[in-house]
Amino acid sequence: MAMSTSTADGEVMVEMNTTPLIDVMLVLLTLLIITLPIQTHAVKLDMPQNTNAPPPLITPETVDLGVDFDGTVTWNGTPVDRQTMDSYFLDAAGKTPQPEIHVNPNRLAKYDAVARVLADAQRLGATHIGFSGIDQYN
Repeated sequence: MAMSTSTADGEVMVEMNTTPLIDVMLVLLTLLIITLPIQTHAVKLDMPQNTNAPPPLITPETVDLGVDFDGTVTWNGTPVDRQTMDSYFLDAAGKTPQPEIHVNPNRLAKYDAVARVLADAQRLGATHIGFSGIDQYN
């Protein structure tokens, strides 16, 4: 294998051969990508367990909980403040069967306001919560 260290007109080449450097960097990059842990973005949900019990004979009451675009919360159409809403959640958590709370946020409602209402409901023990009116987002 012959190697030339000069150009055709007799000058010496002073360029560094970068091919091995690039090869090593590609191998290191490949190893880095392979050894990175897989990022899993999971949401923890408490799903109901499958029981073969007959449906309950008592139908639970339904509560319409609205969140307006300005953060106003309504309980069955009546505007309520946060303390009143908390007392309603405590009352609902103590009933058997618990009432079904249908959350209907306005299309322009801020995520923070809706998340605060859901967090309060979870903190106070209301478990039968669902979203209604989702067809407005299609």
